[in-house]
Amino acid sequence: MGGYASLLQAFLPVHASLLMDGDHAVIYEADIDGDGANEITGAYRWYGEIYLLTLKQFNQGWRVIAHIRGRGYDISYLYAAPVTGRGLVNIIAGWQVRETWSELAIYEWTQNGVREITRPGIHFSGIEVEDMPVLDGQYEIALWLRENEEMYQFGVYRWRNNSLEPAADLCPYYRKKVARYYQEKMKEIPNQALLSTGTATSLTAPPMLKGEWPQLREELSNMRAAYLYRASIQTLQGEKWGYIDDGGRFILPPQYDDALRFQANGLAVVRVGRVFGVIDASGAFVVKPRYGTISEFSEGRAAVTDNRGFHVIDEKGNVLTSKPYSYIGTYKEGRAIYADTNQQGKYVYGYLDEQGREVIPLSYELARDFKGGKAVVQISDSQFALVDRSGTIVHTYPYAFVGDIGEGLLAFQEKSDSRYGFIDETGHVVIEPKYTGAQTFQEGRAVVNTAENYMNAFGLIDRNGRLIIKPAYNDILPLGEGRLAVGKALDEKQPFIGSRYAIADTSGLFLTDFVYYDVGNYEKGLASVDDGRNTFFIGKNGKAETGLPIVHGNGTVRIVGNLIEANVDNRLSYRNRFGDVVWQQNRTIRLNNLYTVREEKYKPNRHYLVYYPRIEGMENKAAQEEVNRELKRLSQVKLIDSTAQQYSYTGDFSLSLFQKHLLVLELNGYKFPFGAAHGMPTEVYVHIDVRDGTLYQLEDLFIIKDSNYVKVLSDIIKQQIETENQYSYVFPDAYKGIQADQPFYVTDKALYIYFKPYEIAPFVAGFPTFTIPYIRIRDILHTQGKFWRAFH
Repeated sequence: MGGYASLLQAFLPVHASLLMDGDHAVIYEADIDGDGANEITGAYRWYGEIYLLTLKQFNQGWRVIAHIRGRGYDISYLYAAPVTGRGLVNIIAGWQVRETWSELAIYEWTQNGVREITRPGIHFSGIEVEDMPVLDGQYEIALWLRENEEMYQFGVYRWRNNSLEPAADLCPYYRKKVARYYQEKMKEIPNQALLSTGTATSLTAPPMLKGEWPQLREELSNMRAAYLYRASIQTLQGEKWGYIDDGGRFILPPQYDDALRFQANGLAVVRVGRVFGVIDASGAFVVKPRYGTISEFSEGRAAVTDNRGFHVIDEKGNVLTSKPYSYIGTYKEGRAIYADTNQQGKYVYGYLDEQGREVIPLSYELARDFKGGKAVVQISDSQFALVDRSGTIVHTYPYAFVGDIGEGLLAFQEKSDSRYGFIDETGHVVIEPKYTGAQTFQEGRAVVNTAENYMNAFGLIDRNGRLIIKPAYNDILPLGEGRLAVGKALDEKQPFIGSRYAIADTSGLFLTDFVYYDVGNYEKGLASVDDGRNTFFIGKNGKAETGLPIVHGNGTVRIVGNLIEANVDNRLSYRNRFGDVVWQQNRTIRLNNLYTVREEKYKPNRHYLVYYPRIEGMENKAAQEEVNRELKRLSQVKLIDSTAQQYSYTGDFSLSLFQKHLLVLELNGYKFPFGAAHGMPTEVYVHIDVRDGTLYQLEDLFIIKDSNYVKVLSDIIKQQIETENQYSYVFPDAYKGIQADQPFYVTDKALYIYFKPYEIAPFVAGFPTFTIPYIRIRDILHTQGKFWRAFH
């Protein structure tokens, strides 16, 4: 707003001077009278007194509409926001009355000019004004008051009954902001020293609510989880996950079958066997492992699933919903989408409140998350609506499609075969329909497509429909912070293969050439990219950021806590800011003092990556070499013609069992044809006798002449499909029995028979697997045979 300084100066009295904040004049631009045009407010000093001056532009030019005499000897704060909820933006000023105290004043436009609406004597040492959850467009005010060198108080206030009243319901939300301040300080001060003092004496200026240090200290303890990093090791029991510290030392030992990142609430989702639970930073279970899935927490809530359906839990594991549902989404603004089949047999959507209650009943064909207190829903085939948090319809739209809210605009399609345009929230057409595709507005821009026949010609428009980037690209990815990734097709005849990206800003200026294959979103001025050879950070200029590590391979990097997390070539590692490896997964698994399984890598190009096992330590080296050749073959290590490759492939392995002389390795892969809806997974178990390299088959487990094992196993599986509800997903009449060479694997207690995707069940079922305890087939087991004796 520096351009307004000379304008304001022209209206000041003689010998008056604008107040400065560093090199900038204290000026704020906002529409305070509600006419849609911004007014200019500035602070100035005149003969030792402090004043505010507000200018408004009329046809004849700028005129003074408010002249306010301040209090104290300086101004510490100037802002404008809708505080009263009466539809107008208020001027908010802080008049400096003491070295560490200011006095709050809120002003409002009236027919008689600008008047102060706050009572005198509201003091603060620090202030934040924001629209706090729930986001309703009315801003609340957080005030910090310094009592002494060691203690601050804070309070959160909202405008009610013509005055500022305490908003106790918002203190927990704001306390987390206070805790985040300490979290940043924890990077500078040893955690233990900070947590053990019980006071804030070691920090110079943190706001804190008097008497609530114990609660805040508990929150800080949870925030220590931000400095715990998920990490895994390969063991004799398979891959196990735990959490390491900044130095790569395991703080929570590797004991979980999977572990997700710690969230901002100090909790992490882990898997034990096939079920998930939630732990805190000490490793204690807050939610015992019992659920099939657990989503990330949002607004203190998470969606979980069991064999009955979806439920909502809080951060203590309490189930809030009274019954299961077919689907529950993520909480946004105190509402979560839920779905189920109604009494008419139709799948419909509604919304749950924070307590898991059906605040908006099942009634919509489609529902989207709330934004700014409103959500888009579909009422019927050609009827969409905008509803508020109670379900009241704000506006209706008689169209075949209406997209999500994006900065007050919504993409729409009049009929299912019509072109796309944009309407505002009232339904007024703002940008005429002329696109074959349209995405949500972000940062004043929307990505649109003009190509026909499912091809790609993406461009970028502003809120007036003006082209910022011509529609000529394979894709455009909004990255946030004013940046975009603009993609050119790797093969224009096959655009679905992918793109190579350039970085551009939202004004349409290209900052780089088309040099990146994968680009992540910007966060605090940095984004992750890979250029086909290496993965690294770029800055806002699109160029590699100096002083941060470059990791060889393809993937992503991100700053987590004090470390850099690299997920590159399907392997997780952590580095410090200098690029030194702090931790990476072990590449060898020592079975005993004789045998070792070593991880090998095969990557002929960026679309083909295999990690495969190599056995070492066998006495018979020729047999060892033969086994390793077979493991390479089964792992799909082969010559690849990159010029003709029409798919991507990833392969990996894990140790399933090592008992006595039997080693069972699981080899898994995923082949994804370019342009396909989904890829196809593969799963092969190899049973190896490490004494001589024998590769056991299913028939080796049975007394061949007398057992008729195929029929026995087939009948057992048939019975399980017919009597056990867990196999209800199997296609009717699809199961015809097993083959003599049916895929299988063994453990110490049971035989497992499995089928490929689509073979007897839908793709989503994965590999249908049937457990057959040895005790059920003991009469046909060859318990004196080489296979059985290898692990018994």
